[in-house]
Amino acid sequence: MRTIKIINVIFSFLVSLTLISQTTQKPPLHGKKYMAITGKPIAATVGARIFEQGGNAVDASCAMIAASCTIWDVLSWGGETQALIYNPNTKKVIAMNALGYAPQQATVDFFKKKGYNFPPEYGPLAAVTPGTFGGICYMLSHYGTMHLYQILEPSLNLAQGYPMDAQTANAIEKNKALIKQWKYSARILLPHLGEQREAPEPGEIFVQKELANTLQQLIDVEKKALKSGKPRIEAISDAYNLFYKGAIADEIVRSTQEQGGLITKEDLRIWQPREEDPLHVNYKGIDVYKLNAWTQGPTLLQALNILENFDLKSMEYNSSQYINTLYQTLSLVNADRDFYYGDPKFSQIPIEGLLSKAYSKERSKLIDTTKNNIYIEPGNPYPYQNQINPFSNLLKKRKLFLDSIETSVQTAVPKHDASHILIQEMYSEDALYETRLFAGTSTVEAADAEGWVVSVTPSGGWIPACIAGNTGIGLSQRLQSFVLDSIINPFNVLEPHKQPRVTLTPTLALKDGKPKYCFGVHGGDTQDQNLLQFFLNMEEFAMSVQQATEAPNINSYQLILSLGGMQYKDRLPKVGHILVNKSMPFAIQNTLKSMGYTLQFGNRTSGPINAIYFDRKHGSLWGGSSNHGENYGIGW
Repeated sequence: MRTIKIINVIFSFLVSLTLISQTTQKPPLHGKKYMAITGKPIAATVGARIFEQGGNAVDASCAMIAASCTIWDVLSWGGETQALIYNPNTKKVIAMNALGYAPQQATVDFFKKKGYNFPPEYGPLAAVTPGTFGGICYMLSHYGTMHLYQILEPSLNLAQGYPMDAQTANAIEKNKALIKQWKYSARILLPHLGEQREAPEPGEIFVQKELANTLQQLIDVEKKALKSGKPRIEAISDAYNLFYKGAIADEIVRSTQEQGGLITKEDLRIWQPREEDPLHVNYKGIDVYKLNAWTQGPTLLQALNILENFDLKSMEYNSSQYINTLYQTLSLVNADRDFYYGDPKFSQIPIEGLLSKAYSKERSKLIDTTKNNIYIEPGNPYPYQNQINPFSNLLKKRKLFLDSIETSVQTAVPKHDASHILIQEMYSEDALYETRLFAGTSTVEAADAEGWVVSVTPSGGWIPACIAGNTGIGLSQRLQSFVLDSIINPFNVLEPHKQPRVTLTPTLALKDGKPKYCFGVHGGDTQDQNLLQFFLNMEEFAMSVQQATEAPNINSYQLILSLGGMQYKDRLPKVGHILVNKSMPFAIQNTLKSMGYTLQFGNRTSGPINAIYFDRKHGSLWGGSSNHGENYGIGW
């Protein structure tokens, strides 16, 4: 036994040493004036173009979001945008919330009567109000320097025709049966209907006339306002009003309701983006900032508080001891996420207790150093903010409820929901679970010489999207992240004009009040798992930013899925299941199995992560763009 332990230590040391000194598959990016990184090369090029035209990091970010929507980089114009912005003038981090909310008619009773256990995964009934355009307008008018037409013109050019990448083209082909349910989607996304391949071919010039017309309308109304003498902010507001209160809003509402959706003109009129205070914790002198508990972002902060109680560096990178500690930390914070997170406007989230160092220290005692703890449940943060937990009895009932689901056979699903049937036909049960767990989004990371720094995780309206009539806008599918039963999460139960608790989670980290890291990742429920490991790779294991984006991560399945699944059992945690990289030494694999883990393997398990590191010693920017996917960056 002693010999095995010695071998494991040697393996861990060699793996750690090799990783830290490795040559990366992609080179790091370097810049002095700016850095623009996002999910697709063509969108990164748009960001660089805006910088070269004199824009700041906010301008470039808005343009990259717009381009990503236009090229369907796992989002569309009907999706949502959330951002963290560092303002060099105030030395403050700003949180921007441009997530849509549930339509007024979207209620628990409405969906329960239709036979749903969760809101649907796809289609018009899955849509919250569009937030992306509102978010762009807010960021641009408050913190940008350019006109909206300058930001939108690259996207207009793309909508008029761009060569589609293989990843998007093949995603459309794979999902064409779902797309055909919605006539506007089929008309736009399947230009070769009736042929063997109905989606665009890779490299084919893909034209979106409807979307181009929508973008042109927005550009024209702003230019008209500017010509009449209105200041920049008012001109942007005129375009905003056209989208949310004018002719574009009329067509979104008409076509959504025609296809069975619930969004009304009043829903669009009342919704608006807003600025918030971010949350943050200090980890060994680094202030890490996240959005509030309407996202899963605070899980990373909770995890850092827990991990402060361990000497991670001595464990060695991706040793069995390190992975076991990390996995159980993720189990602890996701258990809290799955019960306590939701829209703070509707419920008083116990965020003070959840982010308390004392609470995290107490939670850390549940970590078993010899094996995986399969009994981790949501904790009780209320005493750490001098309150009594109002949901103690519900927590007890919840455990019995979830345990009963594991042994029950559920067959009741809405027979009229064609999407559910088509999805089950496309995937095996295991493949469908993993598709939902790792469901992608995009990221936008930008920084400039003046000190503006932006991290954005835009998403929503991904393929297969239900398109809103003649607008060319793919509607969000984010309503599925609500629950319909308080026994699962009393803070995230669907209500009209409430925002769902989403997975989207940009990150900024400051040292001595100055930006040190700006980072984001694609990947549904796994986002903060990967971001946590990126941060630890940099801080604990001295990797370069590119090494940290490529380094093999682990992903835990011990959480309740935020996306997809019509039945309760579809979303249940897979206790002890873990994704590891195929390069993991057999000795560590065997040790993890002996500790109660079920291993799944992947060739790339790094995220994909995009990041910027601020080199204060040399006054330069380092960019990391993951080798996992089509992430791309440009620095100058």
